[in-house]
Parts: sequence; structure tokens; C-alpha cells
Amino acid sequence: MLDEESYWGIIEKSLKETSNQEDQEIFLTAELEKLSPKEMIGFRLRTDKLLFDSYTSNLWCANYIISNGTADEGFDYFRCWLISRGKEAYYKTQETPDYLVNLVGNEPHAYDFEGFWYVANNAFKNLTNKEAEAYIDYENFQTTDEHYPILEFNWNVDEPKTMEKVCPVLFKKFWKK
Repeated sequence: MLDEESYWGIIEKSLKETSNQEDQEIFLTAELEKLSPKEMIGFRLRTDKLLFDSYTSNLWCANYIISNGTADEGFDYFRCWLISRGKEAYYKTQETPDYLVNLVGNEPHAYDFEGFWYVANNAFKNLTNKEAEAYIDYENFQTTDEHYPILEFNWNVDEPKTMEKVCPVLFKKFWKK
């Protein structure tokens, strides 16, 4: 895995140099192409680890609320979006999902960034003309999605008050049902 300091440094640089997801995706791919193939794979592995660590009931609830229930299928891409917002956003939201109120607009919206998940793979392919997955040791690296735990939800969409308990600030601002 790419060390966390280097990883977040690349993300922060992309945030300073771009103003939208499309440009950020292009910028990240170009930045990763400056790394060695091993470091590119390390970036992907770090992304997978951060996705694994953010696979939580509370964060899923926050995503559900800010999208007003429309982003249920996009939890992976929501977490990619969250990671793309930088280290502070990622860790503060992990600690308190209501922190998202500082990162999102004023209307319910599905926040996702599918392309972020693939920037390292794309850079690797551009540089080597090979697929990165062929070089990842999935036997020893077990934070990929097939190893995610089964979540026990502490909230229920049929009981909105349970979501309000998890994310009171987000619920008050976004829940419209």
C-alpha cells in the first residue's frame, strides 16, 4: 500500500489544482502516471483500504439522508467521493457523519465519484499497457469488497427517527420524505 501521507498528498494536490470531478479525475491519473507501477498499485490498495474502513452503518445512513433515499445503490461511489474530498473530510466524517453538512450543498443530492475508484488502474494501464488487477495479491490483501463485513444497521428507512438518531444535523437539513 502507498503510505498514507503520500496518498493524501496526491489527493490534496488534486483538490488545489482542479474545480470539478472530471478535472480531478484527469489530474489524479496524470499525477499517478508519474509514480512507479508498484506505487500506482499501492494507491489503488490504499483506496481499497479506505473504502473498506468506511463501510459502516453510520456512514451509509448519512449517504442515504443527504441523497434523500436515492443513492442506496451508490454507497461505494459515495465513499469514493468522500475520499476524493481529502484526509480531513474523510476522517472527520468517519468520526461524525454529520460533518458532511460542511461538504455538501443545501439540497438533497447523490454525491458520488465512480471514476475515482479507477484512477490508479487507468494510470497503470496508460503506463504499462497492462491491467493492474493482474499484479495485486488478493490472497494477502483482504480489504476488497468481497471481504466486507455484514453490516448490522442501527437505523431503518421505515423508521426515520432511527436515522435522525444517527445523523441529527443531516436529517434536519435534508430529510424530505
